[in-house]
Amino acid sequence: MERSNGRVHHTCTLRLLLFTFYPIYCQASWMWLGLTSAGVAEQLGCADLPFTRAQKELCRKRPFLLPSIQAGARLGLAECQTQFKHERWNCTTSKDFNGSKDSKDFSVFGYELTSGTKEAAFIHAVMAAGLVHAITRACSQGAMAECGCDASLQGLGSPRQFLEGPPGNASSLRATSHALLAVNQHNSDAGRQAVDRTMLTECRCHGVSGSCAVRTCWRSLAPFERVGAALKERFENSVEVLRRSARQKVRRKDKVGRRGPLERDRLLYLHRSPNYCLEDLGRGILGTRGRQCSRTSRGADGCGLLCCGRGYNTRVVRRATRCACKFVWCCYVRCRRCESMTDIHTCK
Repeated sequence: MERSNGRVHHTCTLRLLLFTFYPIYCQASWMWLGLTSAGVAEQLGCADLPFTRAQKELCRKRPFLLPSIQAGARLGLAECQTQFKHERWNCTTSKDFNGSKDSKDFSVFGYELTSGTKEAAFIHAVMAAGLVHAITRACSQGAMAECGCDASLQGLGSPRQFLEGPPGNASSLRATSHALLAVNQHNSDAGRQAVDRTMLTECRCHGVSGSCAVRTCWRSLAPFERVGAALKERFENSVEVLRRSARQKVRRKDKVGRRGPLERDRLLYLHRSPNYCLEDLGRGILGTRGRQCSRTSRGADGCGLLCCGRGYNTRVVRRATRCACKFVWCCYVRCRRCESMTDIHTCK
């Protein structure tokens, strides 16, 4: 761990963790920890957790990472659902299908995670960002046993080699699989970049009588809501890409903008999104039937868009609240009981 003007660098630990938890063709079952209650991971132990072999090995050697990994998974899931709570796809998880936090459906996102859509791009980005954010915060607060570089890990090879997995016969794999892997890795890296680019610079003055003779500055993590908002903006401006063969690089599908570079922080997708209007349990789509909408909004939460043109039902809900409260000497508060009527609109 290295300090410079108050800035803490945890590059080695963060990269190792991110690369280990995004291996080749990973179904990202570690995200399941975000749906579980506290202490479940410790109770199960590394051997019984839904990890790959490399993940289990890292877990066995560094069990102190588990709380932060779970915190990162929860952070990413919560922010995903916050950013998409008014959209047709509202970051559906296996929990939404069966209502259980301890579900054994380790895939969490099911089909959506490997669909190559804009939504999948956001999932990979926000979950990677949550992991990095949680680990960095734990290191900065001194809540982790070690945050520096481990010389014994230098034999893992370069980060890109580790991400791409062990060498093999490329011709035996479909080009679409290569493209999906490349896009998922790019989007995971974009999530990590979002954490770095939203960091705040804080300064403190030192001097006699409040003067600023010496100023100390350091970088600190921004609230994760800011990271999520930045990724949602990139989701809205994501780029469709294609790859015709295993040897080709991923490139823009739009011929007009093909000559331009693919920025590292840009989210990429391979396939157009379904409309998410109708239920399709096989693809992890709940549909929008029964979702609450706004009759007056013209945005994504408006009944016109959210209900996909099917119309909506309206019911009146009566709510009772305490109102006109006054303090009475001595010593209690007296309130009136007020009732209000609210229209609730839900999609047909």
